[in-house]
Amino acid sequence: MGVITYDFEVTSPISPARLFKALVLEGDKVYPRAAPHAIKSVELQEDGKLGSIVKINFVEGLPFQYVKHKIEGHDKDNFSYNYSLIEGGPLGDKIEKISYENKFVAAADGETVCKSLMKFYTVGDYVITEDEIKAHIGRTEGVYKAIEAYLLANPHVCN
Repeated sequence: MGVITYDFEVTSPISPARLFKALVLEGDKVYPRAAPHAIKSVELQEDGKLGSIVKINFVEGLPFQYVKHKIEGHDKDNFSYNYSLIEGGPLGDKIEKISYENKFVAAADGETVCKSLMKFYTVGDYVITEDEIKAHIGRTEGVYKAIEAYLLANPHVCN
């Protein structure tokens, strides 16, 4: 097994507290509303605390039916959220899991910089390509931007 680490950042006009609430604390409600073209439903298995499983079901016609995330930890005070993609989606016989460490940091004018560290745990001698990593990030950013647009269009949500 190999581990490939990749850092990326995304900037948003939404405040860290509101973005954290939408993406982490109320994601099961927000994701399907913000991205109905991609996300059918979100199921929280257990209580949402450390070790809980979150299953995101995608609409028909997308390359993946679902993904399962395992919550590794979150800190509401510091707007950080860690989880691992453990089943479905881009995983298969070449990638065992993908771990994410996300932190929402305040930037100028109330904006947020979402700093993300991803670790791809590959199976055997498989080496993930830069194109595969970029495709994964692109899908992730697509949902992220849909949620951002939803929050901008609905200023009363997640305040």
